[in-house]
Amino acid sequence: MMQSSPLPIAEDMLPAVEASCREAGQLALDLFRPGAQTAAKTWSKAGGSPVTEADIGVDTFLHVRLSALLPDAAWLSEETVDDALRLSRRFVWVVDPIDGTRAFMTGSPDWAVCVALLDEGRPILGVVHAPAGPTTYTAISGGGAMSNGRPIRTRAVDTLAGARIAGPKPMLDALARLESFIPADKIPSLALRLTRIADGTIDAGLVSPDARDWDLAAADLVLSEAGGQVTTGEGEAMRYNREVPMHGMLVASGSSLVTPLAQALRRLRESQPQRS
Repeated sequence: MMQSSPLPIAEDMLPAVEASCREAGQLALDLFRPGAQTAAKTWSKAGGSPVTEADIGVDTFLHVRLSALLPDAAWLSEETVDDALRLSRRFVWVVDPIDGTRAFMTGSPDWAVCVALLDEGRPILGVVHAPAGPTTYTAISGGGAMSNGRPIRTRAVDTLAGARIAGPKPMLDALARLESFIPADKIPSLALRLTRIADGTIDAGLVSPDARDWDLAAADLVLSEAGGQVTTGEGEAMRYNREVPMHGMLVASGSSLVTPLAQALRRLRESQPQRS
């Protein structure tokens, strides 16, 4: 009787995954034009969101590479038709070939290749590679978070006054009516918004409803391993690989800001008019 293969160990797989992300990033970088429109062909998907030939090329490259690393893992990606098979698999690759496609298209460096490996819906390995930075964030569950090979931690900020917070302008404006804080520069890539909390560049981030697993999973692990967390607007922990991989409003911060942010958001909800 054949024995099953040993279970993958995130620490052992990380170098190959990181190398794959770097190669994928170079494919996209060849079509990136700093400060100018991309050289890639572009079009709109159903719903109006943009996509480029770079998104598709990176997705195809990573699908081949990562599937070879762990053939039993299912696949969930922004640029691949969803397969319900993932719901019955222990391991799932979650991929955003280019997080921040609009930034990529217009010459902003704030875009990233994102890969996470889920084990029973929980990220155990994450890579967020920003080729135009260039910065590569990596994390394994229980092993800490790195930026370009150096350990990173969130800032020890425990009040909103003086905290640097990034997010959609309507959400920041609403929060500013109740609390004093420092609005951070716009970060088009949601994954980079989270990883820049992890490395202390900013202190917190607000996420509007409709973010998907591929926007979040890799960066969520980086942030949690750096001492922060992503939660729902009600303070609940993240859940991945659900039937519909979409999320409501989210907040992200270092651990010391979790309670002040939750209290501010509660006050914000209470201040809004109730619908009859």
